[in-house]
Amino acid sequence: MNYWLLKSEPDVWSIDQQKKAGTKGVSWDGVRNYQAANNLRSMKKGDMCFFYHSNIGKEIVGVVKVINEFYSDKTDKSNRFVAVTVQFKKKYLNPIKLTDIKKNKELSHLALIKQSRLSVMPIDYKSWKIIDNMSKI
Repeated sequence: MNYWLLKSEPDVWSIDQQKKAGTKGVSWDGVRNYQAANNLRSMKKGDMCFFYHSNIGKEIVGVVKVINEFYSDKTDKSNRFVAVTVQFKKKYLNPIKLTDIKKNKELSHLALIKQSRLSVMPIDYKSWKIIDNMSKI
């Protein structure tokens, strides 16, 4: 299993909307950055993803699971980009703020800090556990 972080502006698609989508999940589409699209192509069924609210909030608010591997993004008329289907798993009672992630030296290597505009990025298991545990504080 691999771990990822997916960014969405909460006024476009929020963790609450993801939750309302239910067990069938929704297409994570609209990604138009080649590096992020390649990350979508690398996702496997069962991979876990942090759900990050960008721009408004700048915090990890929950977890989703990949339930369908990449396929052609129906919102892309050029047919170059892909989407995956993700299903809601949990919403954090205590979202993890980007400012708190930046304060943790063990997380300084993350793309979330080094490539802040990247919308789909890998997360190593050790960092996943650290961030998940931060939600319990």
